[in-house]
Amino acid sequence: MQAVMGQVIIVTDARSDADAVGASRADRAMERYACGDDAAFVELYDELAPRLHRFALRWTRSRSAAEDAVQQTLLQIHSARDRFVRGAAVVPWAYAITRRLLIDLGRRGLREELRADDVRDLDEPSTAPSPEEALHRRRVEADAQRDLAALPSGWREAFELVKFEGLSVAETAEVLGITRGMVKVRAHRATAALREAVARRLHDSPRASRPGDVREGGMPS
Repeated sequence: MQAVMGQVIIVTDARSDADAVGASRADRAMERYACGDDAAFVELYDELAPRLHRFALRWTRSRSAAEDAVQQTLLQIHSARDRFVRGAAVVPWAYAITRRLLIDLGRRGLREELRADDVRDLDEPSTAPSPEEALHRRRVEADAQRDLAALPSGWREAFELVKFEGLSVAETAEVLGITRGMVKVRAHRATAALREAVARRLHDSPRASRPGDVREGGMPS
């Protein structure tokens, strides 16, 4: 993962043209699949699986656990295809299923620890950096991961779904079961907390607090 501060954005309701096209292809494939066209599953898989895998991989930091979550998600979609509401968006529904599976995974205490050779960063260039660059990148990424982990869970989920997963505010609200306004609030507060954490490190303050010290209404959301 690149430094988190490179990912901080202003959250809006707009989506890129690429997102819109991808989502529409997934929706059309799901429509055909729900109507009994088994061949549409291939296109549906191609549209959903890579995105869901990246999402699950960020959550579990385990390739095997991420792959299992994706397969279980697609199995649930298959089992429920006859009950799929025509005209509904399939992307937020799929993310919501995966999120529930991952939450259950965490509750059962099966989340795997990241091993140095288990997951290569998804955005890492294929060319090998110099030792100095590699060390600096590891330090920056470790700081970014700690900053994200220290955020209240509600802020972190909203931020990651909008920025890392590319969901719209409306889709994120559907996945999390909250209002669009609350998505914007949480993502904005996450952004502000992450910026504050980076600023504190740049000033090398040993007494700086973590982003999680900031509370929404006095308590983590």
